[in-house]
Amino acid sequence: MNPDQIQTLRLLCDTIVPSLDRPDDPDGFWRRTATDVGADQGVLAMISAMPSERQAGIAALLDALAANGFREAPQPVLTAIGQASPEAAAGIAALTSLTLLLTYGITDADGRNPFWTTIGYPGPAALARPATPAGPATPAGPATPAGPATPAESATPAGSATPTELATPTAPATPAGPTEEPLITPLRPDGDLELEADAVVIGSGAGGGLIAGRLAAAGRRVVIVEAGRYNTEADFDQLELPAYQRSYWRGGPTPTGDGNITLMAGAGLGGGTVINWTNCIRTKDHVRQQWADEFGLTDVATPAFDRHLDAVWREMSVNDRCSEFNQIHEAMQRGAEKLGWSFATIYRNWDEKRHDAAIAGHLGFGDPSGAKQSTLKVYIEPAVLRHGAQVIDNCRVDRILTADGRATGIIGNVGNATVTVRAPIVVLAAGALESPGVLLRSGIGGPAVGDYLRLHPCTVTMGDYGTDMRGWWGAPQAALVNEFAAVEDGYGFLMESVQYTTALAAGSIPFISPEQHKQAMSTLRNTGSFIGLIRDHGHGRVTLDESGNTVAFYDLSDDLDIRNTKRAIEAEIRLHHAAGARRIQLFANGLDAWEQGDDLEAYIARATAVPLRAGGATLFAAHQMGSCRMGTDPTTTVADPRGELHDTPGVWIGDASAFPTPSGTNPMITVMALASRTAENILKN
Repeated sequence: MNPDQIQTLRLLCDTIVPSLDRPDDPDGFWRRTATDVGADQGVLAMISAMPSERQAGIAALLDALAANGFREAPQPVLTAIGQASPEAAAGIAALTSLTLLLTYGITDADGRNPFWTTIGYPGPAALARPATPAGPATPAGPATPAGPATPAESATPAGSATPTELATPTAPATPAGPTEEPLITPLRPDGDLELEADAVVIGSGAGGGLIAGRLAAAGRRVVIVEAGRYNTEADFDQLELPAYQRSYWRGGPTPTGDGNITLMAGAGLGGGTVINWTNCIRTKDHVRQQWADEFGLTDVATPAFDRHLDAVWREMSVNDRCSEFNQIHEAMQRGAEKLGWSFATIYRNWDEKRHDAAIAGHLGFGDPSGAKQSTLKVYIEPAVLRHGAQVIDNCRVDRILTADGRATGIIGNVGNATVTVRAPIVVLAAGALESPGVLLRSGIGGPAVGDYLRLHPCTVTMGDYGTDMRGWWGAPQAALVNEFAAVEDGYGFLMESVQYTTALAAGSIPFISPEQHKQAMSTLRNTGSFIGLIRDHGHGRVTLDESGNTVAFYDLSDDLDIRNTKRAIEAEIRLHHAAGARRIQLFANGLDAWEQGDDLEAYIARATAVPLRAGGATLFAAHQMGSCRMGTDPTTTVADPRGELHDTPGVWIGDASAFPTPSGTNPMITVMALASRTAENILKN
């Protein structure tokens, strides 16, 4: 960018977060601007990392602002440019969201942001530990539900006997406390590298990490190839923006190619299990039956699959004794009881001996306590330390190698070094956003590769309760409302809470005016958010761009999905209202909040009329599934019911992309149980 464009960008940042005169401003919250905290430098850095065509588009937008008198009348010109062109409006919205995310998330050398004083956020637990919890915690056992809870959320599995393949050693290899020094030394070649193995596993998340552990424990020579980096507890500083860069796919919240949905996915050794919210739910019976009846996974609907679910539940130390309620969960329970809706305490993969509710509140940024039972801790570290598995991190797999129609290994790169792993078994578990990319670049998998992408799209509704909710304390998800989980034809939605953030919240709260947004941030401490997570009936697709990188597209246009999303929005609003919120805001472009005393029904009507796409409701998705799904029909599925590619023996799908349809629940346990089943099939094969 040239100096004039940089100056325009700086002015744009301070137009979005301006200096405002307020008589009561003891810590400078109102007069502080975006550039005062260096947000403009962060925006510039992120723009410089974008593809050249996007950089050119932003530069053109800044030139258009300057040419129309932006420096003399910033707000009127910004509004006029946005109204004149949909492309300009989209660009302005993206820069606005990025500026807000950085302004309220950026930190100084001490891990602090000056806006946090008024917001009431204490920052990382390691810097400011609360003396008391957010409110009365629930007892060690589950809270009493308002209605009958489903078995998946209300009862620990019976623990049936497990076969030899599931009885392999999987206890964590870590010491009693957090890992201060790395236990694994990944191979990080500075020149071309070639290895031989019995199996190479691409990706190390919920599915790949478990399969690697199972195969290594069974005596197979295993190489794990991971696109992200290996991090230990010592690397986790509980800061939001560094966590996105360190542990999230493409550096954090990433829009789909059509801008309709913001994607959140893990990246790094251990994948999403290192930074997800530890919500453990067993696969629903009606989903298992659908997979058996419609896709040929016949054993999934039998006790044979319960063995895998039980084994994963036990190995991951799943329990409900580390699910204290903060005030947001208390509000959820209060509202559910008033409405007569079912409510359940969440089970979590968390070590009770290392549990600290204050640290758990930041677990989406990485857990420094060592309590989180990720696949890195439970399966990968033992595979390396006990069974000789090898790990290559920061390695992008270009394609799967084949000969005579069978898998023979993979080829990828670490920087400028080429990595080749020769192996007759290739387990593809790079996640539903990247696994189809590997197959598409390899020219294998058949016509369904990348299709049938499911996302569990989520709407977000925030309630202001007029008191400090201290949402940063306690697990982000400790309870859920499952009243509407299968409201129509086996499809519906769950209502859950989210992790407290300052950056992502700032970038997501509807921006109507600079004054309105600063006011909303000044009272963020009083708020709690509920999401409506739908089991989507429709689907999107993953494709490749000109550079060979994956791009996801998703249009929420299926009639059943639209009905369920509108039902979810209404239910979220009613739940906040029943819980006593004095202000309710659906995250949607241009939609004002409901205020106490307003007509609730009229607000619900306005909220459910908002378009479910870019420019309308803000939609998030942290559960990517189905883009390389299993089934009997090679024209509509990629792998057979056992998990092996229809057209390329030796290639197995080992992640959530294998789901024939969405799980309708937080998918980690289902991913892992299917992966355990796939590992067993590989060993039998």
